[in-house]
Amino acid sequence: MARGGQRRLAGLGVVAVFILALGYLATELSVPAETTAAEADAIPQSPMRISYGNSPETFGDLYLPPASHTRLPVVVLIHGGGWAQNRTLAQFDAHARALADDGVAVWNIEYRRVNGGGGWPVTLTDVDDAVDALANIVAPRLGNLLDLRRVQLAGHSAGGHLAAWTAGSVVPQKHSALRIRSLTLMAAVLDLDLAVAEGRDAFVPKLLGGTPAEVPDRYRNASPVHQLPANDIRVTALHGENDRVVAPIQSHRYVEAVTRAGGTADVQILSGTGHGEFADAESPAWKTARDTIIGYVSAVN
Repeated sequence: MARGGQRRLAGLGVVAVFILALGYLATELSVPAETTAAEADAIPQSPMRISYGNSPETFGDLYLPPASHTRLPVVVLIHGGGWAQNRTLAQFDAHARALADDGVAVWNIEYRRVNGGGGWPVTLTDVDDAVDALANIVAPRLGNLLDLRRVQLAGHSAGGHLAAWTAGSVVPQKHSALRIRSLTLMAAVLDLDLAVAEGRDAFVPKLLGGTPAEVPDRYRNASPVHQLPANDIRVTALHGENDRVVAPIQSHRYVEAVTRAGGTADVQILSGTGHGEFADAESPAWKTARDTIIGYVSAVN
């Protein structure tokens, strides 16, 4: 064999050994080799189902873009449905895929709901645990891929309530390894006393186990309007002007409370929009929410 051919074979041998070594290292870490570096070339395209608790309902689906050359900011999606068992995270499947196509990681979470092991305080603490799991369960599976200093929360209706409650500054600060940067609320229930007083939300007493007169402390502790986010979390509340399920005043009051406390918040009332449109991934209402979320992601480095 010519000397040049021998050199090429020897070089290929070195490359083969190097590739085998990388494969062995990835196996030891239980993470694909390409996801252990910030400059990932190929990452899973299908949702990864990951448990964050011991209940069958405490899990989330992690959606990733097909490729990335940077660490990925994370959007936590929290579905609505009156905190009731008949709605699931499948409501946000198409939304999560759309956001992943925009180049972010999406943690679409499930939680225990009323008549399914949830209610006060389990439903609320499950969501808090799901966010916390980004740092201690989800991110470790992906090496250095997720940027936990760029976490955005977004939720619809009851999910908006849970997103705002979790971001509240008086919630125990378990999230030292991550940073919540923004909050996008879609037709959210943010003042639970007001919701009951107006007769617009019969689900609230089921969540909290009584009326405001019966369990007043629960209403105060569970209402985001009384548990405001830290001032460095930017808030946008989106609401349909024709919403007959959750009154737009819910968003107005919450944004006013955040602003009075020194935070940055705005409310956008969408004309010709009701309550359920945000759950439709083809609707103009969701497009507005998606643009808001990605705008926050893009603004934070």
